[in-house]
Amino acid sequence: MAFRRRNKSYPFFSQEFLIQNHADIVFSLVIIILIGLMFETTAKTAILFIQPQYNVTALSPEGEVTTYLYGWKDGATVLFYFFITIILHAVVQEYLLDKVNRRLHLSKSKNTKFNESGQLCVFHFVSSVWSFYVLITEGYILHPSSLWENYPHSHLRFQVKFFYLTQLAYWLHALPELYFQKVRKEEIPRQLQYICLYLLHISAAYLLNLTRVGLVLLFLQYLSELGFHIARLLYFTDENHQKMFDLWAVSFVFTRMATLTLMFLSVGFGLARAENQGLDLEMGNFNTVLIRMTVLLLVCLTQSWLLWKFIRFQLRRWREFRHEQAVRKKAATKQPLRPLKRDSLGNHENGVLKAENGVSPRTKKLKSL
Repeated sequence: MAFRRRNKSYPFFSQEFLIQNHADIVFSLVIIILIGLMFETTAKTAILFIQPQYNVTALSPEGEVTTYLYGWKDGATVLFYFFITIILHAVVQEYLLDKVNRRLHLSKSKNTKFNESGQLCVFHFVSSVWSFYVLITEGYILHPSSLWENYPHSHLRFQVKFFYLTQLAYWLHALPELYFQKVRKEEIPRQLQYICLYLLHISAAYLLNLTRVGLVLLFLQYLSELGFHIARLLYFTDENHQKMFDLWAVSFVFTRMATLTLMFLSVGFGLARAENQGLDLEMGNFNTVLIRMTVLLLVCLTQSWLLWKFIRFQLRRWREFRHEQAVRKKAATKQPLRPLKRDSLGNHENGVLKAENGVSPRTKKLKSL
């Protein structure tokens, strides 16, 4: 299965060979794991990579209900879907983004940002729709108090645990993609910042059993980021499309306010009034004052940093807009001279016969027949 056109062959296991064929190599590893399901001796090991582990079955009035805990075996599942996301990344890049890039003829810097926004646009759209579906089916939106009631939320349904595992797999795969996509050195620190922030917050929500609050926050964040990357894609196709950035600015501010309000409501007040205060690793209870304050501090610092970057971005846009307005106003004040109309021979000006070398033109005499 070839994802990219091979214009040149490279030595095996060289740097260019790994970059050009990394999706095919990962695809081969996925096939090996899937083949392991076919044999009884390797099926138990292969299932660790494909299916979430630590399932618990309990009886309820509705019948048997299967929930999931978390443990170290989740690392194998994350690794398998880490491979899957690398393959999907290559598919989107090869069959969608590269074809658009050939038509747009962007510069190298814009091409890198276009690929970044294209990949994140697809991911944010899928994740926002998926998280919204989970919130609806689990009833978290209709019953907001369920975000902090009955904590700890250590027993997860399949769709909730699978969502978090795939989120961790995606943001982990973004790290080697910086190397595979040959991202410019100037862009690497900026991308590393938000990749590490996503990994930190998702891991904290998953390990501290704050998955319900984390789902709502991820939905709001992904929806806001989806608007930004759509606006940037439209800007790269036509620089006159800048109104989408204004819509994104409104959604960005709303997301920051909603995130802070929800965190103080659920963690600062909801968990603070819960009866089961204390640290219990076996039960998955992390409801202590120190942990609550640490979580709130982490979220507040992150939101403050995002707002600071947002203000800088808006100020830069405002300065560029004022500069363009000043240039247009200066160009409008200059009245260009009226150009003279000349014929191809250069003997007429504005429809009047022009004298050559200051000598008035003489009428030619017709020869008699």
